[in-house]
Amino acid sequence: MIAVAVMAYDGFRNITIQQLETLVALVEERSFSRASRRVCLTQPSLTKHVKNMEEVLNVRLVNRERMGISLTPEGKVLYDYARKLLHLREEAGERLVRTQDHTGGVIDMHASTIPATYILPYVLSDFRKIHPDIRVNVQMADSEESMDAILNQQSEIGIIGKKPLNQKLNVEPLWEDRLILAVPRGHRMAGRGMVTWAELAGEPFVVREKGSATREVFERYLRDALNWTLSRLHIAVELGSSEAVKEAVIAGLGISMISIHAVERELLSGLLYEVPVEDCRIERSFYLIYRRQLALMRHHQIFLDFVRSHKIHREQLPA
Repeated sequence: MIAVAVMAYDGFRNITIQQLETLVALVEERSFSRASRRVCLTQPSLTKHVKNMEEVLNVRLVNRERMGISLTPEGKVLYDYARKLLHLREEAGERLVRTQDHTGGVIDMHASTIPATYILPYVLSDFRKIHPDIRVNVQMADSEESMDAILNQQSEIGIIGKKPLNQKLNVEPLWEDRLILAVPRGHRMAGRGMVTWAELAGEPFVVREKGSATREVFERYLRDALNWTLSRLHIAVELGSSEAVKEAVIAGLGISMISIHAVERELLSGLLYEVPVEDCRIERSFYLIYRRQLALMRHHQIFLDFVRSHKIHREQLPA
């Protein structure tokens, strides 16, 4: 008895949705000819589907009678479950349509320090006014860590300060940035028209930690423009965030090459001064990244379109 039940179960796993559809149609239409038209099959094909089910289950499902068809007890059991399965399929399809039509959702992001701290709060404020039903969770990390989080599917979308080369990522430039030399109020270079790198070589510098895109951009400039390494400068301290770097400069610990986005308030208030450096302009882009295989839903696409079109409006800084 147990062996028969196992055989029937094994056979049931081979029954297809189309076969269940033919059974439901046959019961509801009470005719092989009408049922075949309903499911767009020939009558022999529909009959074959029913026969195949009966063979794999080793039971009779349908009684063929002169006045039509009727179900055996086994057929009634299968018919009830077939209707439930087909209803679940319709429900799943409707749910997917509603999901696509509904703009709400949650987006998990990783962003490097500058965009996460100084740009995204304003972008997300504008975004929420238009799309209050979409919540964006932002995790701040350096560019390398943010890129790893996207690749490891810990986040869906990233904004970082270095261009990834990994072919598994969609990468597009998003916003522009410029590194400036910032010195504290009262520093001997504050208010100077121009300084040279020879003058700066002996100054204590505050720099970001390894893995930071800001540091990488600065090191690349030193290498390409001056054939220097960071060791040519007097490094006073390495710090793990732009906020920490900024506070260290304000406190007089040293000077720093830092993003213009990080210091615009302090430049306006006079806590910090931008000092032009001879023949030096360090610019970069922030990059929007996400996995090529990410299944973008409608709320993802709405957010991506928004950040792509969003322009950064900074207050007018002193010349």
